Amino acid sequence: MNLYMVATPIGNLEDMTYRAVRILSEVDVIACEDTRHTMQLLSHYGIHKRLIACHAHNEAESAEGILNLLGSGQNVAYCSDAGTPGVSDPGARLAERVRADGSHKVIPVPGASAVTALVSVAGNIGKSFTFEGFLSPKKGRRRKRLEELFSAGNAFVIYESPFRILKTLEDISEVSPSCRVVAGRELTKAYEEIIAGSIKSVIESLSRRERIKGEFAVIVVPEESDDNDEEDTEPEA
Repeated sequence: MNLYMVATPIGNLEDMTYRAVRILSEVDVIACEDTRHTMQLLSHYGIHKRLIACHAHNEAESAEGILNLLGSGQNVAYCSDAGTPGVSDPGARLAERVRADGSHKVIPVPGASAVTALVSVAGNIGKSFTFEGFLSPKKGRRRKRLEELFSAGNAFVIYESPFRILKTLEDISEVSPSCRVVAGRELTKAYEEIIAGSIKSVIESLSRRERIKGEFAVIVVPEESDDNDEEDTEPEA
């Protein structure tokens, strides 16, 4: 039997893939981060299946139950609330446990992800980037991790809530006042917005607003050094 890790829309329901709809229609059980949230998605597509909860607080325990379902001959799909399971969402422990058992396949059903959506419109951010996800809500830990990310020299992607976005951007500005930022707010939703520019200009843009709404994905590009654009003159092997 198979465990399908199914990506779901991060906002726009039209981003659900044909394959994801088919898999969710065919499996015996759907495990999900929030049964109420996933029920709304399934109702939109006319899918009626048994749902079980598997979230950050019970993932290890739920993984054992899901393994038992697979062992009894049932195919299971897993959905987090939005986007791709295991990417700043539950699902990694479940996939690891089922794969470690060795009796069942763990199959990805790819689809929407905020990080890839933002990278696709960000322009040149270099040859590589680090996906960090959510930083610590504690200022000291957040600041220390930002210093580590900047020291690596690559662009990095973080997720942030509307309640902490300004604090996080201000921390970024303190660590690297000359960096460049591409911030995606409410990606794929009706009020989607991309704000790009210097860290100072992005902070100023958001600070002028009476209220900040929506989740953010943010790409931070460190200040480019003088030799970043030089061609590689080393002979090919």
